[in-house]
Amino acid sequence: MDEFGAVTSLAASQHGVVSRDQARSCGLSDRAVDRLVRSRRWAKVRPNVYRVEPGPPPLAARVKAVQLVLGPRAVAVGPTAARLWGMQGPMPGPGYEHVHVSAPGRGSGASAGVRRHGWDVPAGETTVRGGLRLTTPGRTVRDTVLLTDRYCAVSVVDSALNLGLVDRGDLAELAAANAGRIGAPRSRAWWTEADGRAESTFETRLRLVLTDRGLAPQELQYPVFTAAGELAGRADLAWPDRGVVAEADGAGPHTLPEALFADRERHNRMAAAPGRLVLLRFTWSDLRHPDQIAEMVRAALTAPQALREAGEPTPGSGGAPPP
Repeated sequence: MDEFGAVTSLAASQHGVVSRDQARSCGLSDRAVDRLVRSRRWAKVRPNVYRVEPGPPPLAARVKAVQLVLGPRAVAVGPTAARLWGMQGPMPGPGYEHVHVSAPGRGSGASAGVRRHGWDVPAGETTVRGGLRLTTPGRTVRDTVLLTDRYCAVSVVDSALNLGLVDRGDLAELAAANAGRIGAPRSRAWWTEADGRAESTFETRLRLVLTDRGLAPQELQYPVFTAAGELAGRADLAWPDRGVVAEADGAGPHTLPEALFADRERHNRMAAAPGRLVLLRFTWSDLRHPDQIAEMVRAALTAPQALREAGEPTPGSGGAPPP
């Protein structure tokens, strides 16, 4: 294998990035590296770290580049580690693309897309995943809760629970382990709001919006059955006593026409279930108007009560298959 092939092979094992020192060790000269950069075959990601593949570097490549610069003790933490574990919660926006990393002894602060933390992360709270050093799931959740707002924090805890990365029985211990850290007092109550049944950060945010307005759902992922006793679908949020269910329609299910059709078909099955369920659907844009969301849900919840008082048939819960 020639020098260029050796560098390419090494970069492939490092999410497409390689340092100048590593290129030298493979036999490439500084002049050759500079020529590759000038010709745009390589792109500079960090000082003396380059991406050998075209296109913007994904998160894993940017994390690896930072770790090549900061050394073997640099560990991805907080929202960055959460994303690497596949936890939902962190949202695109200011600071979303920052690489959060702990590098003891190198100070802290934000610069050039990197947010450095001076934490001394014990060896037992770090691991290697996909060739990247990052905090364990429990430590990742602890750090993220301190660094984000309530909506993001609860979403991350929900997601970690849903993915089986942490156990609900461990939440009290994780919260206690944050005692004395900056952000611990304001986030203490957030741990109790987590629910691992939520399958997306949108569901979590919708649940919190309604809970804050006295409309907390009675159930999550509520099963709705057809007249034949078959599962029509699972409603994201439900108030079985009132015959009301709600769906949090994220962008994902609607990316392809066939996915949109399947989603609508599922909603139609639930709406046609015995008991005349009231089906509400919300999208991400609705979150900009939380009070209107609450008004819609409150109106749906009070309608069945009016029917009861009038002595008319009321919507059933749909939660159990018909006999």
